[in-house]
Amino acid sequence: METVLQFILGVLIIAIGVAVSIGLHEVGHLVPAKLFGIKVTQYMIGFGPTVFSRRKGETEYGVKAVPLGGYISMVGMFPPRHAGEKPVANSTGFFQSMVQDARQASQLSIGQDEDRAFYRKPVWQRIIVMLGGPFMNLVLAVVFFAIVLVGFGTAQASTTVGSVSACVLPAGSEQTECAAGDAASPGAAAGIQPGDRLVSLGGTPITSWDQSTDIIRDSAGQTLPLVVERGGQDVTLSLTPLLTERYVLDDAGKVVENADGTKQTQDVGFVGIGAASELVPQPITSVLPMVGENIGSTVGLVANLPQRLYDVAQAAFGPGERDINGPISVVGVGRVAGEIASIDSIPIAAKAASLLGLLGSLNVALFVINLVPLTPLDGGHVVSALWEAIRRGFAKLFKRKDPGPVDAAKLMPLTFAVVILFGGMTALLVYADIVKPVNVFG
Repeated sequence: METVLQFILGVLIIAIGVAVSIGLHEVGHLVPAKLFGIKVTQYMIGFGPTVFSRRKGETEYGVKAVPLGGYISMVGMFPPRHAGEKPVANSTGFFQSMVQDARQASQLSIGQDEDRAFYRKPVWQRIIVMLGGPFMNLVLAVVFFAIVLVGFGTAQASTTVGSVSACVLPAGSEQTECAAGDAASPGAAAGIQPGDRLVSLGGTPITSWDQSTDIIRDSAGQTLPLVVERGGQDVTLSLTPLLTERYVLDDAGKVVENADGTKQTQDVGFVGIGAASELVPQPITSVLPMVGENIGSTVGLVANLPQRLYDVAQAAFGPGERDINGPISVVGVGRVAGEIASIDSIPIAAKAASLLGLLGSLNVALFVINLVPLTPLDGGHVVSALWEAIRRGFAKLFKRKDPGPVDAAKLMPLTFAVVILFGGMTALLVYADIVKPVNVFG
């Protein structure tokens, strides 16, 4: 029962974090819009029927039934086809009607506030308004990763023993448990216990786990004095690393092969102990590189999205496994959060750091996806504004008539297609996260 409650708590934490991230994304649009005098009629979290709302001044603030996004409504998002044009009757074509409806709704929303319409504002102001949302997600990502790296730290091997192998398993065998007659591991034979902190080995003070590993590898067959701290007191033991054959690994952790294709091996000392991990706080200078690394990974994911979605479909409807680095839905994120929260072997601090890191990655994803230059995403509106600036700049340079604002309503068919594609992608990912969830923990 406790595990179930922890799972639910993890899901709730992520759900609240996502809601806050979406809400602040919209605040990133709302604040500059109001500062520039654009009339904002609605600020909503979610879509569908309104659950709760309250009007303050000219803006209605509220929450809707489907918490999968949010929006603010600014008057005059689309200009008329011609300056001073009034709403006209719809045409018979589906896409022409869609474009006309968008213009009509935009014009009707303006009313007597023509000078406060979005399309009437300078290009630089419109760009700031549209970039305000993604910028807010970027700030949140920096804040979350700063808390994780500086406040909690990253998991690193400590000088404390986390595990001690009871025996030496035969080399090359698939045996995973000790059997009668198996020799005790050197660590167990020496009396090393989980929780012991390495103080010195062979007379050398130990300051890192890698340092002890290097000494052990070079000391096969030699008896070394080992001092460990146990229960606040130093205990001296005698440790004799066993000579064993191990594969040679490269910097990426892959086995190095010889020219003939055989795997390289080397004789090294073996003890059979593993390090306990601990959270080590990082300097503040590590935050931006971490955010940059996440942005790079997300950009790569988005750039290869068609192939990634195909792989997800193959796994969801076939026998394959999901890629842990592939796309997942909000359902998948919630499931991962619940699993993190319900693992008893992870300290609370490590759980909190993992959940905050997950929220940081989610905000990076919101930042990158919203910059994709397609409407209705923020990047699409930014591109429209930039194209308008270019057109007007050339007209001014060559002393031609001002071409006026870009008719963004013509992009409504593209917007319609993008919405359908995102809906299909969301449905696929939700289905895959239910029937074939990502196995993050192996």
